[in-house]
Amino acid sequence: MKITITKNEKEFNETAAWRIIGQMLEKPTAVIGLSTGQTTMDMHRIVSDIYTQYPFDVSRITLFNVDELTNLPREYAGSCYTMILNQIAGPLGIPDENFIMPPTLSDDFEAESLLFEKRLAERGGADLQMLGIGGNGHIGINQPGTPFESETWVSPMDPDFEARVRCETQVPEHIVLGGLTRGVKNIMHTRKLILIAKGAHKAQIIEQAILGPVTTDIPASVVQLHPNCEILLDADAGALIHERVKQRGYNF
Repeated sequence: MKITITKNEKEFNETAAWRIIGQMLEKPTAVIGLSTGQTTMDMHRIVSDIYTQYPFDVSRITLFNVDELTNLPREYAGSCYTMILNQIAGPLGIPDENFIMPPTLSDDFEAESLLFEKRLAERGGADLQMLGIGGNGHIGINQPGTPFESETWVSPMDPDFEARVRCETQVPEHIVLGGLTRGVKNIMHTRKLILIAKGAHKAQIIEQAILGPVTTDIPASVVQLHPNCEILLDADAGALIHERVKQRGYNF
């Protein structure tokens, strides 16, 4: 496991952006998984800015997101499809057929989960996954307690997040919201994982996930077992582990 702690947020965003671009340049047919949220917005913008200044061939690059909200309109600004489309897939001109996302509305999300994985498998599986971490240690929408052998499924939302989404969308209470997410097992089959976090509010969960026991109570802790994983943090997110990772001899 490699741990990279950048000097500040700016360096974090630039480093993360170049990890994505580096994968695209190294393998022009790469299948790249992204994540949405405050952690990734700026890095996606930097990828798009660099591509605009120095265009390169992305015609065979495949993008997907690790998860997607369910039972909401795809046009909702908070849907993963819309965010990834606006932040990176659109600016890079990724062909529609190479932007693989499950639908937000379906009568059979179990079938959609299987189809999502089938489409990724047909392209050789995921080469890189940029993986955010939630404040409770979730990865994708795999909340604490999710079995490590879980495969792509529809998970309940975090209650606080669900409340915010309902407020923004005015979705009636009788409609069950959730998130179609790659399971922990599927995520761990990715050839390279980069777990990303920035901000002091992520420092404690990073310490628990990276230096604590591997446990389903903190789903992100499972990345300790991945054979090709980088932990990429800004100084604030890495504040509680900085000295300890030196002492343990991690690749720093």
